[in-house]
Amino acid sequence: MTIELDSEQPGLQEQTASILRELATAGKLGSGHIVVIGTSTSEVAGKRIGTSGAIEVAQQLLAGIREVQQEFGFESVFQCCEHLNRALVMERSVLVRLGSTEVGAVPVPTAGGSMASAAYRSLTDPCLAEHVQAHAGLDIGETMIGMHLRHVAVPFRTSLRYIGDARVTTALTRSKLIGGERAVYRMEEQPDSTFCD
Repeated sequence: MTIELDSEQPGLQEQTASILRELATAGKLGSGHIVVIGTSTSEVAGKRIGTSGAIEVAQQLLAGIREVQQEFGFESVFQCCEHLNRALVMERSVLVRLGSTEVGAVPVPTAGGSMASAAYRSLTDPCLAEHVQAHAGLDIGETMIGMHLRHVAVPFRTSLRYIGDARVTTALTRSKLIGGERAVYRMEEQPDSTFCD
């Protein structure tokens, strides 16, 4: 399925790369970071999620993702649809490094989704993991990636808000801030010891 876009607008690959590049820049994402990608190719095509998946659309999006991944050096993991319990497609080396639990399935467009299926077939040694705690996320078409983001997730608003017809939501994560009213979150040149016990 080829999506017809206004000739003045960038294509799906370019839209995806632009959004992900903006997210990666803002989050200073690089080597060692994980970005979870959730995608409804149906929504990109202007259809209802889960009704019109298209490998051709997924491949265009995947090309944009790979472009930015190579530029910044982070790892991308791809969320499957609910029929595979939102498991994640990744390289086996990433699964081993993360110590994640592997689950057994091969995603196909009708069980896993078109993006997960295309991603699985594009990897050197693909596998599925049950769960990750990603540093950032790109949700194309409201696929609910929040379960795979580290605490604390912070919404990030990109300049482009759509890829094709799919609404895009992105998020970065930050460390949990601990302590109470006396907690300090920035190191001062000389600490004040007045209140030490």
